[in-house]
Amino acid sequence: MPVPIRRLCVALTLCCALLAGSTACGNSEKTRTKDTADVAALDAATPSPTTSAERQKFAKTRFVANAGLAAGATYQWIVKPWRAGKFKKGAGGRKVSLVKAALAGAFVYNRLKAAQRNAQGDPALAKALAPLTAGIEGLKSLPAKLRGGDADVAGTFDDIINKVKDAGKSAGAPVKDQVPSSSQLSAG
Repeated sequence: MPVPIRRLCVALTLCCALLAGSTACGNSEKTRTKDTADVAALDAATPSPTTSAERQKFAKTRFVANAGLAAGATYQWIVKPWRAGKFKKGAGGRKVSLVKAALAGAFVYNRLKAAQRNAQGDPALAKALAPLTAGIEGLKSLPAKLRGGDADVAGTFDDIINKVKDAGKSAGAPVKDQVPSSSQLSAG
């Protein structure tokens, strides 16, 4: 005798609901006590940082990565077009070059600020970057100047990047240019 599909679906749904309900009402007290004990043991085993150097692991590595991205973006989208004369009035693709350079300028400022924060985790890097704080802060207004057509700003970006590279090299963290992707550039 065939059973209608409707009855089979109702029976299957009812069985699944009963099974899920009985599983949910299981030994919750034992499980909860065990989970709490595991979390407490894990928290006790995890060391907490006590000094500022311990708070930021891999300070030099992060510094090198952030400074490298800043250097790569500066060279690729600011210095190279500047040397090619793409920022001069009447140059082909001037507007596109200026927009890319302005985006790159904001990205460079962001990455240099991150590199500066990373350098605080390493005493040698912090000491080497201390004189460059004002120069990095000065980059904040330069993307607007680039958008306005001031092509001499590109030289300022290049100078600051070279000083950051020299500071990293003197602190034992040599910086190599890493050109960021377009998505990294637009994300900031």
